[in-house]
This record gives sequence, structure tokens and C-alpha cells, in this order.
Amino acid sequence: MPPAIGPGILIAVFILLLFLFKWVNILKEYERAVTFWLGRLAKDPKGPGLVLIFWPFETMVRISLRTIVHDVPSQDIITRDNVSVKVNAVVYFRVVDPSRAVVAVENYLYATSQLAQTTLRSVLGQATLDELLSEREKLNIELQKVIDEHTNPWGIKVSLVEVKQVDLPLEMQRAMARQAEAEREKRAKIIHAEGEAQAAAKLSEAAEVIGREPATLQLRYLQTLTEIANEKNSTIVFPLPIELMKAFLPKS
Repeated sequence: MPPAIGPGILIAVFILLLFLFKWVNILKEYERAVTFWLGRLAKDPKGPGLVLIFWPFETMVRISLRTIVHDVPSQDIITRDNVSVKVNAVVYFRVVDPSRAVVAVENYLYATSQLAQTTLRSVLGQATLDELLSEREKLNIELQKVIDEHTNPWGIKVSLVEVKQVDLPLEMQRAMARQAEAEREKRAKIIHAEGEAQAAAKLSEAAEVIGREPATLQLRYLQTLTEIANEKNSTIVFPLPIELMKAFLPKS
């Protein structure tokens, strides 16, 4: 009969397997391991691939290097011209230095989120409502620059900030609608006035031609009669020579 396996051997095998699972770690391509040997930070992060962590003397913190898309909650902002609006944005950032992201800040995700919210309020609060609506690209660049400057010591790179939505009060929306309607009416009146001016110029040229050639007026008169006859067949028109009307006109 084979000798029975004692409880001591089973305990030793269990401890060995426990250490083996703790020591052997597999990191994905986008992951890095920030390791601490007896509490001291290692020089370089480990990974990707098979990584040996000699626990309990060595510990590690997994850090993802993928770009993180953070939706900044809607913020109440008072613009420089004293208009209250709600603005939300999207921040794109990633970890470029895993060691600093672990050591320099307690929670880089939470810290970046809070910094984005405060920066959104401070930067957009210095702009007017017209700038906020029409110069959004310029404000996006300014937001990205300010946030990236503050997150750089944490090993975080902010690549893009986009203002996603600007919610205006209902009263301001109505006022802007009335302003747009007035602007359209102004353009329509200008176009109509320009058309009247061009028409008057053409009529003046036509009057000069008719003045030089009196027969032209008679031809135009006959053309008008033809148009009336085509449109109103039940109407009888009696041509009246213009010369007969000269006796009733005041003499100059």
C-alpha cells in the first residue's frame, strides 16, 4: 500500500500554490504594473506579458494606458455678460507615466474629473455668451491647455476637451429667436429696397428710350392690350389714343 499523504504535505502544497498564483501575473498589452519592493517604488513599471511579483515582499498596482473618455457633468456657469447657462463637456485623457499616476495622486481618475469641472466653470465664466456659442473651438483649446498643464505632474496627458452642450434659459432662447427674426426681416427689407432701386434704374432707362422713340410707347400699349385679351376673354377693351388725353393734361 502507498504511504498516506500527511496533512503537513497538503498544507505545504496549498501554500506553494498560493504563492505561485500570487507570483505569476499576466498583463495585457495596454496594462502596466507599478511595483513596490518592501514599500519602495521600483524604477520602471513591468509588463506587458508574464510578470513575476514576489509577494508578500513585492506588490503591484495595475494601470491601464488606454485613452479614457470622461463625461463632465453639467455645470452651472455665469458668463462674463451675466447670463446663466448649463454646460457639459467631454475630456479625453490617458496615463503616460504609470509611476507618477500611482505615487503623485491618490486617485487620478477622480482628481482629473474634479479638475475638469472646476476648469470648465472658471474658463467659460470668462467668456461672453456670443463667444460661448460661436467660438467653441477656441474655448476647447483653452480648456485642454489648462487641464493638461495641471495634470502633467500626475503623469496624465489630456489630448482633447470638447464642450458638448450649452443649455440656455427659456427666456434667453425666446430673446435670441426674436433677434434672429428681426435680423431676417432686416435682410428682407434691404433686399427688397435693392430690388426697387434696380427696377427704378431700369424704368428710367426705358423712359429715355421711349422719349427718343415715340412709336415705342404705342407698341407697348398694343402689347398690353394683347396680354389683357389673353387673360380676360370676357372683358372688352376700347383703345383710346393717348393724344386725346393731352387736352385734359395741365400745360407746362
